[in-house]
Amino acid sequence: MRIGVPTEVKDHEFRVALTPAGVDTLVRSGHQVTVQAGAGQGAGIADEQYQAAGATLAAGAGRVWGDAEMILKVKEPLPSEFGYLREDLLLFTYLHLAADRGLTEALLDKRVTAVAYETVADDDGGLPLLAPMSEIAGRLGAQVGADALLAPNGGSGVLLGGAAGVRRGNVVVLGGGTAGFAAARVAAGMGADVTVMDVNPARMRQIDELTGGTVRTRFSTPLDVAGAVADADLVIGAVLVPGARTPRLVTHEMVKAMRPGSVLVDIAIDQGGCFEDSRVTTHSEPTYQVDGKIFYAVGNMPGAVSYTSTYALTNATLPYAAALADAGWREACRGDAALARGLAVHDGALYTAGVGQALDLELADVAALLG
Repeated sequence: MRIGVPTEVKDHEFRVALTPAGVDTLVRSGHQVTVQAGAGQGAGIADEQYQAAGATLAAGAGRVWGDAEMILKVKEPLPSEFGYLREDLLLFTYLHLAADRGLTEALLDKRVTAVAYETVADDDGGLPLLAPMSEIAGRLGAQVGADALLAPNGGSGVLLGGAAGVRRGNVVVLGGGTAGFAAARVAAGMGADVTVMDVNPARMRQIDELTGGTVRTRFSTPLDVAGAVADADLVIGAVLVPGARTPRLVTHEMVKAMRPGSVLVDIAIDQGGCFEDSRVTTHSEPTYQVDGKIFYAVGNMPGAVSYTSTYALTNATLPYAAALADAGWREACRGDAALARGLAVHDGALYTAGVGQALDLELADVAALLG
């Protein structure tokens, strides 16, 4: 199969979809890999490393997209890339369609076949391609939240670890999944008082056991969330409904009740965000204020740590990319239920239930498609 790896075009997105080791693996299996020149520069990977691994370099995105049967990306195509979409193309990347009607309609109109990293799910409900980026985003969530709390950045001036005789920062994490737990552990490591709110008693019990009680857990209801948020210095939203739009758990009224200079970090912004006042920001302008509270809602947080993220992503996606290349998307999905769950669109039809519900679009049956 002819595989293309273009340079990411999202604001300050320094990741690349494939490492040289990934190129080597695919080339050894008989596939052709074309990498756009400079695609790996932001992750510290030189063009020469790709060439040494067996890749062909292409000067522009047009050639990479035009020659490829499968495109490997990190982030969803932006409007500037919609012109590259076509009927005979297989796209393998993060899509987050439930929060993006424009992209969904473009993929459907161009009759692209696309498998979304974030909805590839194993039989136990695990998300193997989302997990590594969720972990990184969670760890970053605590870091950027602590930074936003600094007075020169408009924050309240609270140090998460406190000081002798002075209270520690109060951190509330909404969602105890991969991202939420990673955020909680880093915040606790900074010395903060941390509470994770979730609706899964088994998961809360697990967090309590893994942290020895240093991270508190609390059942999430609207009333309890309102009370916890009002007393928080930093709120980290890490709620996930796979493939669907994220519920908005923190209302504008809750934000108004917070102390001035408090910070809200919305890790769930790719799926629409879990704060009512959330809107997507960029690494160029990561924060904004609402009623004197600071919001951070960057849609590609792991792009800021591009070296770590690129290698972690390839480690997770490579086996699936190889399966798609070796067998073709249809046979690969027939042979692996996890990949079949990741099929988002094909030939003008939508296959992700959460996206259909969020955008009020007709849903097709993947089982009927695959026979």
